[in-house]
Amino acid sequence: MRELNTEILVVGAGPAGIAAAVSAERAGARALLVDMQAEPGGQVWRGQWNNATDPKARRWLAALRGSPVAIRCGLRLVDFAAPGLAVFDGADGPLRVRCERLIVAAGARERLLPFPGWTLPGVFGAGGLQVLVKNGWPVAGQRIVVAGSGPLLLAAAATLRKAGAQVLRIAEQTDAADLARFAVSLAPHPGKWLQAAALRWRLAGVPYRCNAWVERADGAERLESVRLRVGRTVERIDCDALAVGFGLVPNTEIAQLLGCELRDGAVVVDAHQHTSVAGIYCAGEICGIGGVDQALAQGEVAGRAAAGSVERPRALQRDCARSARFAQTLRNHFSLRDELRGLAAADTVLCRCENVRYADAAACRSQRDARLQTRLGMGHCQARICGGASEFLFGWTAATPRPPLAPAALACFTEPTTDPEPPAQESA
Repeated sequence: MRELNTEILVVGAGPAGIAAAVSAERAGARALLVDMQAEPGGQVWRGQWNNATDPKARRWLAALRGSPVAIRCGLRLVDFAAPGLAVFDGADGPLRVRCERLIVAAGARERLLPFPGWTLPGVFGAGGLQVLVKNGWPVAGQRIVVAGSGPLLLAAAATLRKAGAQVLRIAEQTDAADLARFAVSLAPHPGKWLQAAALRWRLAGVPYRCNAWVERADGAERLESVRLRVGRTVERIDCDALAVGFGLVPNTEIAQLLGCELRDGAVVVDAHQHTSVAGIYCAGEICGIGGVDQALAQGEVAGRAAAGSVERPRALQRDCARSARFAQTLRNHFSLRDELRGLAAADTVLCRCENVRYADAAACRSQRDARLQTRLGMGHCQARICGGASEFLFGWTAATPRPPLAPAALACFTEPTTDPEPPAQESA
């Protein structure tokens, strides 16, 4: 098994991880940046590595290219065999990394909620379909409904329309009053306001409904139509695809495995992004959903702090405060409504990996009890989908993950048989 040594290991090469690794190197530390994707950028800057069109992506990716940060892509974290010893798996086999300090920038995933028909072919996560389209998935000419909650809906719909899809409807579960207050709250964030306005301009002519959500998806062998609740009325819309997502859930599994304190589903950090465990820092969506600006600011702070530079420049302090206010604004105006808890029928599948029905899970007392009684969350995704849904539906706290964090080759759990190799900049 190959083995590397580094001063600071950064897990996750999205905006937060990139900012952390670059900032750590600028502060005089050696950093190794590892990600499971084929290239740096994360979900937000997917496809920007070789042709950056986003100004922030262009700036930070250029900084990463010009820095001595060692990059290893295509590696999935499996376990921590010991404090400061991470085990990864990839196409070239397992890799062990010894580090003095760790920065976790694992990002977030979509929250999906069950409703009748949500497992039909043609029903996608909104962000998931956006990623597929960016990678070449053909949607030209398809009739697509976009539904759920949060600013991601507009971004996903704009991507779909640009790729030639016919976006029939955007359904936002938040009511009109909250949306109006959210628009007003963007005044101190002109960049965010302009971004939202640009997206609405690109979606001109697409009906946008607030106080609206999908009640069910229908079809014989694949999706054929959706039933949309709009206030007190119901619409039936014939469509080829449904892109649905109810906000984001922080990816806290790594931090939980390491014993870091969580609160309200996110990792608790101090002003320097340090967690409750010595030598472990977190940055970005893992600390609470707040967007790319928050991720970049927190990444800078974490990188500098992990390198021993605890002083925060005044401009960085302003960025942190501004992004924190925006994150709070998102939480205030896009909280999920109670009606969504009653969408699933008794026989609606909640855990797709283990085929667990909603009624069987609802009869359990906790997520741990549901695991023991029904195997909920015991499948390939390890509760990454049904866990977030169960938290919202039943108020359950997430069970502490156990290694391995993902399916891995047996070789990941053997001792190294080769000499350590020096880290080298690599993206493959």
